Amino acid sequence: MTKNEKKFMAVSVMSCIALLVPQSAFAMHIMEGYLPPVHCIAWGALCIPFLALGLIRIRRMVKEPRQALLLAMSGAFIFVVSSLKIPSVTGSCSHMTGTGLAAILFGPAAACVLGLIVLLFQALLLAHGGLTTLGANTFSMAIAGPLVSWGIWLLCRKLKVNRKVSIFLAATLGDLLTYCVTSLQLAAAYPAAEGGMAASAVKFLGVFAPTQLPLALIEGILTVIVIIGLETYAKPELKQIGFLKEETA
Repeated sequence: MTKNEKKFMAVSVMSCIALLVPQSAFAMHIMEGYLPPVHCIAWGALCIPFLALGLIRIRRMVKEPRQALLLAMSGAFIFVVSSLKIPSVTGSCSHMTGTGLAAILFGPAAACVLGLIVLLFQALLLAHGGLTTLGANTFSMAIAGPLVSWGIWLLCRKLKVNRKVSIFLAATLGDLLTYCVTSLQLAAAYPAAEGGMAASAVKFLGVFAPTQLPLALIEGILTVIVIIGLETYAKPELKQIGFLKEETA
């Protein structure tokens, strides 16, 4: 097999393993039917412009086989790591997101579409999350998180921070922001009797923190390891997408 065929097979095997691993029936992010209809519609509407931009971006990238291969690998990474979850507050759970990798390599628009695809497959095939809450889950995991990861990555590059440290910070903080947004979404739907949405958000964040903080750190480390591997075995592809413009730090 050629080098690209071997990479494609590796992605296929990873996806196969993720589908075959037995899964408990805990909800992925916010579960089906947990949000009021108005909230479901509002969060879904907010996602539309980001998804439209992402589709335009991906349509241009898939014309290049090397870029398409890296894009598929990023999607597989999101699927695998976001399927490893820890039960958390009622109606939700803690897990890595994996979207930071795609945001760093391709930008937040492409990460948005990849995240939506993963969330849709998980809702339909693994009973994680739901179709009614797809908009809210997409906004937190596939829009807000990647935007922060991308912003941190660009800021670190501008400040000439070490590449590996930049990747770690981008992936870790993007993961944490995802759960800040999820907490706000849950708080908006179920404000506390005393203190309203603010008090409810603090409670949700407090419950998420013990499990999400270590998971975010693990995701940052995993993302660094994956990119180190890509810099070793897929340097031409990384140069083509503009990730490697200078010597690797």
